[in-house]
Amino acid sequence: MARKSRKNIPATEETAIDSSSYNAAAYIRLSVEDNKKRGDSVESQKSIIQNYIAVNPDIRLHGYYIDNGTTGTNFDRPSFRQMLSDAEKGVINCIIVKDLSRFGRNVIDTGYYIEKFLPSLKVRFIAVTDDYDSSAENPGDGIILPLKNMINEAYALDIGRKIKAQQRQAMQSGEYVGARPPYGYLKHPDNCHRLIIDPESAPIVKQIFQWAYDKAALNDIVRRLNEAEIEPPNIYSQRKGIINFRNIRSNHYWQTFSVNRILMEEAYTGDLVQGKKQSINHKQIETPPDEWIIVRGTHEPIISRDMFEAVKAYRNQVAEESKTHPVTHYTPNIFKGKIYCGHCGFPLHRQKCSRRKGKPVYVYHCLSNSRKARGSCESYSIRQELLIDTLLTFIQKHAEIMIGMSIKMRGMMLEAEIKSASAKSEIASLRQKIDRNSQILKSLYENLVTGIITKNEYHEMRTAYEEKIEGMRALAAELDHKRNDFLAKASDYIEVSDMVSKVKSSDDITAELVDMLVERISVFSDRSIEVNFRFNSGLEPFCEALAL
Repeated sequence: MARKSRKNIPATEETAIDSSSYNAAAYIRLSVEDNKKRGDSVESQKSIIQNYIAVNPDIRLHGYYIDNGTTGTNFDRPSFRQMLSDAEKGVINCIIVKDLSRFGRNVIDTGYYIEKFLPSLKVRFIAVTDDYDSSAENPGDGIILPLKNMINEAYALDIGRKIKAQQRQAMQSGEYVGARPPYGYLKHPDNCHRLIIDPESAPIVKQIFQWAYDKAALNDIVRRLNEAEIEPPNIYSQRKGIINFRNIRSNHYWQTFSVNRILMEEAYTGDLVQGKKQSINHKQIETPPDEWIIVRGTHEPIISRDMFEAVKAYRNQVAEESKTHPVTHYTPNIFKGKIYCGHCGFPLHRQKCSRRKGKPVYVYHCLSNSRKARGSCESYSIRQELLIDTLLTFIQKHAEIMIGMSIKMRGMMLEAEIKSASAKSEIASLRQKIDRNSQILKSLYENLVTGIITKNEYHEMRTAYEEKIEGMRALAAELDHKRNDFLAKASDYIEVSDMVSKVKSSDDITAELVDMLVERISVFSDRSIEVNFRFNSGLEPFCEALAL
């Protein structure tokens, strides 16, 4: 949960906000069960918060932070995390919600944020309809706030149990409750709990089972699909609009795990097997097979049950036979996720091929010819030992430059620390000006109420002072950011340089070092190697940061 990573921030007994104007975040949360409640809609929550701000001229709306379709029982929510980050940076100093349940439904964590974390940052918290304001002299009875949070948590747990019970009843009634249909099926346009045949992808499923029935290996099936230029399930589902997020994890080719998942899916026989997993503390846990919910004949099958059982039996036989072979133990792959074919861009596969002087010999080779199509790439392999020696040569070549640069970095960091005194003084001066202008802004409202200035004059002067305050805040944040950004970059560079200085032999090339130094390694059929490093050995990345 988000709260755990922030417990190192010291709590303070001070609850009053010593600022006279507030840059407010309007936090809005809508869970799945709230979609049917008109009063809790996003628009309704916005309206309530807007009306509150309208009658409180010392509060300025910074922006909306909206988590739509998220539970209130934990705080791992994108917009919530962003809001806390902005509070820590000083971008906002006030949080407004419609009511306490929108903020969270977990007693312990909600209480921690409202009573400890936010006060430590001097951030004001307002729950409009619960009439809670942390800046008030008596923001709320010491019993009422925890009690309301307990009621909210109990409500969330009750709703969660009801949803699970309804979902289980739907499964037992033969209704499909998955978010997306299995590849080969579509959801019925008039009933999202009923599966119908997808005429475009169902023949592909049938062909995959036929190949498996004929005892073709997974690699052969994958290669045949890729040779036929058939879209893999994720790419197909994205094109059809079944899934709509852009950054799907796929390289546009079929993989063995995709075929394996299809061959294990009983839905293709016309039966629904659901409840294989259950959510416990927001984690998906496998359930025992005797607890699965199986309903026969719920939809039109793509393959016969006899074919499914025959494929299953053969694959189980192959799995059992493989258990009789000696287990091949691999050492950790230090180039995992870093090494690719320089011709086709496919990740290189690591394989143990023999032993030399009691040590295993590993080679990397491209799988395109066996997975994509025969002749689709060059046929070659390269020993891991050669890769490590080549990388060692690259590192040693850059080591002297990096170490020299590291010495300069240390001097620059010392200089930056010396300069920081004047920078801090400038930032403090800016903040004093912000406070003075905030006081003037507050007095404007008093002048409006007493009739000293007109409503039009009030709005014009308020806008001018707000823009002035915002400009000074932005300048103070920029000064602070430049210094911190430089120190962080320089510190990272020095850390990497220190690691590089210790590399004397191939034994010093570790997974940690490769991860810190290397972005990508490309290997070609002539055994030539290209290495893209994460860190530039020159001054370029740091020149801009030095403009403090």
